[in-house]
Amino acid sequence: MASKVAPSNATFKDKEKPQEVRKSNIVAARAVADAIRTSLGPKGMDKMIKTGKGEVIISNDGHTILRHMAVLHPVAKMLVDVSGAQDVEAGDGTTSVVVLTGALLGAAEKLLNKGIHPTMIAESFQRAAARSVEILLDMSHKIDLSDRQQLIRAANTSLSSKIVAQHSALLGPIAVDAVLKVVAPDATNVDLNDIRLIKKVGGTIDDTEMVDGVVLTQNVIKTAGGPTMVEKAKIGLIQFQLSPPKPDMENNVVVNDYRQMDKILKEERAYLLNICKKIKKAKCNVLLIQKSILRDAVNDLALHFLAKLNILVVKDIERDEIEFISKSLGCKPIADVDSFTESRLGSADLVEEIESSGSRIIKITGVKNVSSPTVSVVCRGANHQILDETERSLHDALCVIRCLVKVKALISGGGAPEIEVSRTLFKEADSLSGVEQICFKQFADALEVIPTTLAENAGMNPIEIVTELRNKHELGERNAGISVRRTGATNTFDEHVLQPVLVSTSAITLASECVKSILRIDDITFSR
Repeated sequence: MASKVAPSNATFKDKEKPQEVRKSNIVAARAVADAIRTSLGPKGMDKMIKTGKGEVIISNDGHTILRHMAVLHPVAKMLVDVSGAQDVEAGDGTTSVVVLTGALLGAAEKLLNKGIHPTMIAESFQRAAARSVEILLDMSHKIDLSDRQQLIRAANTSLSSKIVAQHSALLGPIAVDAVLKVVAPDATNVDLNDIRLIKKVGGTIDDTEMVDGVVLTQNVIKTAGGPTMVEKAKIGLIQFQLSPPKPDMENNVVVNDYRQMDKILKEERAYLLNICKKIKKAKCNVLLIQKSILRDAVNDLALHFLAKLNILVVKDIERDEIEFISKSLGCKPIADVDSFTESRLGSADLVEEIESSGSRIIKITGVKNVSSPTVSVVCRGANHQILDETERSLHDALCVIRCLVKVKALISGGGAPEIEVSRTLFKEADSLSGVEQICFKQFADALEVIPTTLAENAGMNPIEIVTELRNKHELGERNAGISVRRTGATNTFDEHVLQPVLVSTSAITLASECVKSILRIDDITFSR
């Protein structure tokens, strides 16, 4: 019997491999961070992305860029997820969080080269991040949601780094008013699904407007001569078809006698007239019809009857719009004509079709007795790229206001919070002992990447600016940051460069958590 083969010790002896794996992980992640670094801040550049379908996207929203990048390395994908998490949590600062993660990984690499254990680095970074959050909350300014001016300033800061920056005087107030419309007085969160952004090509960004009510992009059906405007509307939302019933797919009815033919047509008329009369009986005068796959949602004969009964008809309502419409108008979707009763209808003061900049939309205003109010914002733009970017920018501005509803505090922007946190951590590091002291100092150093990048992208001298900022913070100016308007270090709080404290706190927390996960990986294996 042959002796058993002893397990090889080579796998345990190979100490180089974990270091190599870590190094390659850090390189991959930093490559992603560097790719996106140039689009940080108000003077950041935009990226042009060509998707697999051949669409072109122009954006400088960090999450949008990363989501469309073909990232292959598994660790680089973690950075995409971090920016996604920041997008969900705060909605703004998606670029900052990736740049910050890249800088922290650079700091970790220096520490690893000194021979410090990765777990020690990761834990020290997490403690430093927790302390940073405390410092940020301490330097934040509490606000009240009734202070509309401050909210608009925060929204404008978010918009200032986008293509639509010169329109922020229009878009900022729209974002603030939209959120204030749908938020309850004592709420701690806002459901942004209550704010519907509708894109219509045509006109310019200046034509963007907020409608207190519902906007439909479908057109009123005019072929049968029905009304295009209804006052004191009673709105019904139906999910059944206004067309004669058909046999099943493969079946067909053979009629060989013209009297039978007449009879069938008569039946059809009677069937449709009966349905239309039931609709009119329930006092409905605006009918929204869901798109149907199996047969025509509505046919010409039914339209003729509805027009005679003076009912405004809109067809092809998409399935995913149904929930929003029923919530906004207070009408329940009706799946069967027998359950069509007055209690299931919504009411509004006015439903009308208007033409603006070459395209038609339907406005429903003066909606009554709705449990949760909703708002529609119609975005206009000359072409699809501008439109998409306007929508993304508005979404970011809405998220900023949502952050302020979650945590009602603002901090000055322009790299001021990062410098302040960095300075405080650097001082506090001296009171710590051992490895933690070095880790804290590296963490503090890494935070300066945000002001440095802001200065670089704005074409200033980063070294001069950052040292001047440190100096000002040391002298007690906690709100000193980079103002791109003044091209230098000024008090950004007075310059109205503001951001919600949640954006910064969640960015630092998420970045340090991501670094922790990356540092703990010491091998990559591929499963079959």
